[in-house]
Amino acid sequence: MDQGHEIGRRGAASLGLAGAAALLAGTATAQGAGQGAGQGVVPAPATPGRGDLSQQPPVVVEVELGSADGVHVFTPQRLRFEAGKLYRLVLRNRSPQPHYFTSDAFAAAIWTRKAQVMGQGADGRDLVVAEFKGALREIEVHPGFSAEWWFVPVQAGRFTDLRCGIKEADGSTHAEHGMRGEIVVE
Repeated sequence: MDQGHEIGRRGAASLGLAGAAALLAGTATAQGAGQGAGQGVVPAPATPGRGDLSQQPPVVVEVELGSADGVHVFTPQRLRFEAGKLYRLVLRNRSPQPHYFTSDAFAAAIWTRKAQVMGQGADGRDLVVAEFKGALREIEVHPGFSAEWWFVPVQAGRFTDLRCGIKEADGSTHAEHGMRGEIVVE
């Protein structure tokens, strides 16, 4: 990608999912390539949020998975994102059971930068326990923990398949007990 070009909200979305994902991946690869390989590639200074999508400050969105009293619910149940912006989706589980955050349709409409498992250090500060890169479609968060999903939506749409597929002893899923939601990308 020519570093003089900018990708706007509509520009990334109009490329289609595969084109935008390739462009986003190419931008990060091209700017990081060669720096340690002696090829002399030095990225141009970027204005945060413009041109270089990897340099955007993330918009933080928090979602509670379940509730402390054991109710199966996403809070909030409706999420809104804007195509072309970097998000840090913080998934917190304060309930007594593990929960999934799953939406196949949404996962196919975003470029995942990374996902992180969060824990607490001995001093009580949040710390990254593990980091994952590449395509994801589901994140499971165990009781008392949180995870962060960093992504850029590249395709607009309304995704109604947000659910938790964990099964109860009776064979029903958390989704069947009300743990469903909707995601809108504009």
